[in-house]
Amino acid sequence: MPASQQPLVLICDHRGEGLAERLRQLASLEMRIEVTTRLAQTRQCLVRQQPDLVIIDPLSRGGVVELEVLAAARGSNPLPVLVVTSPDDPLPALIAARTLNPDPWDLVYREAPLEEYSMRIDSLRSRSAHQRELDEMRFAAVHDDRTALLRPVPFDQRLNEHYSAAQRHHLDLALVLLDLDNFGNVNKVFDHTVGDRVIELVGSVVRDNLRTEDVGARLGGDEFAVLLPYTPRVHAARVVGRLREEIESLSGIHAGVDKPVEISASIGFETFDGGDIESVEALRRHAEVALRRCKEAGGNRAMYFRQSPRGEPRRSRQG
Repeated sequence: MPASQQPLVLICDHRGEGLAERLRQLASLEMRIEVTTRLAQTRQCLVRQQPDLVIIDPLSRGGVVELEVLAAARGSNPLPVLVVTSPDDPLPALIAARTLNPDPWDLVYREAPLEEYSMRIDSLRSRSAHQRELDEMRFAAVHDDRTALLRPVPFDQRLNEHYSAAQRHHLDLALVLLDLDNFGNVNKVFDHTVGDRVIELVGSVVRDNLRTEDVGARLGGDEFAVLLPYTPRVHAARVVGRLREEIESLSGIHAGVDKPVEISASIGFETFDGGDIESVEALRRHAEVALRRCKEAGGNRAMYFRQSPRGEPRRSRQG
């Protein structure tokens, strides 16, 4: 295996009792070895090198300081950790269980033979690979494979959850529905490869405009949805305007075609202040009405339900 493809093992020899020298022989097992001796150096290496596995001989009591640093540095990426300890010290196991779960971790005695270290490393790497496979399967089950946005059913679940929370705590909530204009013509004039690329680009626009708390979905075909928690009308209108403009800016010559592809969207949205709409179904229906009015008006525009013509009557808020 080329050295660049070998897994990187970070040995954090914070105690300085010769562990790093003993474990350098792991390099003969097709592993790249990086050694740190201080916590600050370890923290920098975690960010810079992004190791595949960490072996740590902590200096702090029970490893509480070092393990908390590892837990913070791993972010959303699984980071297998092998904690070096003594047979008579149960504290590292307790600290590891508290700080490293659910990522794979294990303990090894400091004086264990190299074969023991190698066996535990292999086990951790196998568990980590299995965890990644499970995470990928879970992601694929709820996310659209072309846009990485939520599929319709999980989006509906999130919509119901956010509506209930907004109703219970009287929070602002905005629902945005988006439909591409004349998308059928794109597939007629060009091949489906171009249509698929347009969907991917629009999905990117939606994702790039989401805050951490926002929810984006592809509802099917060329239909998208965005849920904006804690967002009143004025702020929602800004997001909607930005979405419309950025989608329109996708128009032009694309790879593999010799004439411009016209891309635009109709966008309808409605807001909820925690008490002025009687149900989540009504919230969605209002956004659909606004979207339909945009289509009827020629497309490439956005409309707020309360400002749309022939909007449904609204129930007054109960005080």
